[in-house]
Amino acid sequence: MKLQRNFQINPILVGIVPLINVMFLVILFFALGSRFLLQPGLAVSLPTSSFVLAPAREPQLVSISATPVLSIYHGDRRVTVDELAQRLGAIEGKERSLVIKADRSTPYDLIVSVMNVGLSHGYSIVLATARDLGREPK
Repeated sequence: MKLQRNFQINPILVGIVPLINVMFLVILFFALGSRFLLQPGLAVSLPTSSFVLAPAREPQLVSISATPVLSIYHGDRRVTVDELAQRLGAIEGKERSLVIKADRSTPYDLIVSVMNVGLSHGYSIVLATARDLGREPK
């Protein structure tokens, strides 16, 4: 008994299918990876503002979370105000910028104490806000 194959493989598909697969994976990695690249740390609920500044080069990011307990994060590590002062003092550079991302409900004195630590080490301070989409800047 002789068996015959009814299905013929198209030679064009042999080269195109792996290419499409690789392109899909590259697009997927770029789409998912780019969201987490620019803003390390934790998610905070920022106050809104209609004024936006351009981001500084290589800024140091400090996140202050008010819920469930007050906590300060430098990058991805939880620190105290004294540890933050030591970490900021150890960083070298000419143009040093400190971006503070604080929850809306964070006590003002904690934000000011973090600002004072940055100012005492020669950092320019930027308070991060979310863009207010309801109003245009004046």
